[in-house]
Amino acid sequence: MFIATLVADGLSAGQLSEAGDRLAGVDCAPGAWHWLDEGAAADLLFVSHPQSARGVLEGAFPFCDVIVQPAEGRAKTLLVADMDSTMITVECIDELADYAGIKPQIADVTERAMRGELDFASALDARVALLAGLEESAIDRCLAERVKLMPGAKALVRTMRARGATTILVSGGFTRFAEPVGAEIGFDRVIANRLEIADARLTGTVTKPIVDSATKETTLLGALAELGLDAAASMAVGDGANDLAMIRKAGLGVAYHAKPIVAAAAGARIDHGDLTALLYAQGLPRREWVLD
Repeated sequence: MFIATLVADGLSAGQLSEAGDRLAGVDCAPGAWHWLDEGAAADLLFVSHPQSARGVLEGAFPFCDVIVQPAEGRAKTLLVADMDSTMITVECIDELADYAGIKPQIADVTERAMRGELDFASALDARVALLAGLEESAIDRCLAERVKLMPGAKALVRTMRARGATTILVSGGFTRFAEPVGAEIGFDRVIANRLEIADARLTGTVTKPIVDSATKETTLLGALAELGLDAAASMAVGDGANDLAMIRKAGLGVAYHAKPIVAAAAGARIDHGDLTALLYAQGLPRREWVLD
């Protein structure tokens, strides 16, 4: 048995009925549907052909996200998440570069790296080198002035932890941002790159080895082994090409407002809603969320 979860503001019973007809049209053998939260999210049960279900439901309704997955095991006990543009609204290195007056130059490289057009580690080294000489105090200013949590981040992580899940923030960004962000959201663990600093200024280097795509994949697989879990018990979420490896290995790999290469490869995609869509994906209505 499979479930298609539809999430959208103003979702209607008529749209859910149409969704059932669409599933029937591609031999998915749909069953009943029910609200998780009326007008916001609903589950539709069906029997077969999950890829066909995705094909006929994704993009069928305006501003609606669709998550298709097996019904069994939809509640996850491991979350591994990216930080920049996933758990927070910005790319920290781009915002830090703004304090050095070189944001456009660095942001272009960031965008290309996230699209998978550049080797991540080499691109990170090149961008950090351009920050050499920037005052260390700019990090704290950037954190206070620019870094904002993604809507739904706290609810997602704190609800999953309250239900016994392990949550890990693994970022190709920097510990000086990831550690306070992870603490504020409520992650169990934080892994990120370390900027090297001397005489209260950035040296233009980052401690090796760099946290990259392979690190993210290894983190997911290592946590599964440590916790004695099957891959099906895990969720990975990110937006950039360096998140692809962990997204592909997770039981539910989610592209969140992601670059095209990631959205095309992920098992699920959230293009419109916030991170609470991943609570609906686990069958959790709002009354079961931890909101503070």
